[in-house]
Amino acid sequence: MSKKEKAYILGTEKAELHRLGLQHQVWASEARKGWSIGEFNAGQTLLDLGCGPGFCTLEMGYIVGASGKVIGVDRSPSYIKHLEKLGQLNNLNLELHACDFDDMVLEDESLDGAYCRWALAWVPNPKKVVEKVCRALNSGGTFVVQEYYDWSTFQTVPTLPALQVGIKAALKSFKQSEGEIDIGRQIPQIFYDCGLEVISIRPITKMAIPGDFTWQWPKSFLEIYLPKLVPMGYLSEEALLDALEELEDIEYVDGATCLCPHMVEIVGVKL
Repeated sequence: MSKKEKAYILGTEKAELHRLGLQHQVWASEARKGWSIGEFNAGQTLLDLGCGPGFCTLEMGYIVGASGKVIGVDRSPSYIKHLEKLGQLNNLNLELHACDFDDMVLEDESLDGAYCRWALAWVPNPKKVVEKVCRALNSGGTFVVQEYYDWSTFQTVPTLPALQVGIKAALKSFKQSEGEIDIGRQIPQIFYDCGLEVISIRPITKMAIPGDFTWQWPKSFLEIYLPKLVPMGYLSEEALLDALEELEDIEYVDGATCLCPHMVEIVGVKL
């Protein structure tokens, strides 16, 4: 695994690829709402910033059709290779680049729209990234961003002590990373500073109960990420085992609920 692959907060192994697919299914309808507000349409050139294995890229590829193009940028070479194969199988017009956002090259006024979800939270210089995208947008082009607004809202009822310790340890690891996990609250100001007019702000909240599909999103995250906190020093092995046991137990608690981390969608247009 390359250094850039290791930089992925949850890794790029098969289990994470599956989790990302599940995550996209939970969030696909929200992405489509954002694309509708951003007026993504056939014949356009769109950017999928931080495309990962390309679940959104493929859908955007169908939106723009044969006369349009989707540019996908991601730091993981393995995800880009995966997406290349899928693009070919689906006969979609994709232009894919495996690179950091700092190394991303976009032609000025070449994009009709751009989209990112959970990409700006993991970079140390989100404003510079937004500036680069803004320069690449045509006049009237839109930038749709979906990011965390308040990750600390992540909680379960009933509150189980070991599980809560695990959730707090995850948040602590994010807070001590090079990015800003709650970058969503800064995006409106960043948009204005970069010359974009904010035309829509939409809060997005997911509430889950055991057994429904949405529940699988926070569950799969915790199952994959909490074990990674042990070698990072945020959780002990004992605390991990206790947290995972409570994660399993809560699914059998009548009336249990999970409030997922609070998200926000911001749509800006270049004047």
